[in-house]
Amino acid sequence: MSALALVALIVDDYDTAIRFFVDVLGFELREDSPATTNDGRPKRWVVVGPPHAETGILIAKADGEAQRTMIGDQHGGRVGFFLRVDDFAATHQRMVEASVEFIGEPRDEPYGRVVVFRDVCGNLWDLLGPHPENS
Repeated sequence: MSALALVALIVDDYDTAIRFFVDVLGFELREDSPATTNDGRPKRWVVVGPPHAETGILIAKADGEAQRTMIGDQHGGRVGFFLRVDDFAATHQRMVEASVEFIGEPRDEPYGRVVVFRDVCGNLWDLLGPHPENS
């Protein structure tokens, strides 16, 4: 058996990212432990993820200039993350109230309801919900 356990997201600040994912997106903080870099410097092992989901996000603080240049553009300006929710309207409204930046208005596609948003670092995400005809 294989499973995709984590994807890494480069950020400029652990705590700001945790607040966004937990307070705004409703993710769980699964782990926040001290760790060290390969050369022995302190860092943190921070994992967040949607409740009941197997896959999570490793929040990785940028280490060095090359990594800092990737913050907010890990997918070259494309949507790189996809958050599927059961209640699109409620999730979208909560995010609007939290001042999340949306790119355009929600629209209906054959695969469901969708709108693009930026995370706290500037990366693009799709917020995905069921097609209105199926909800």
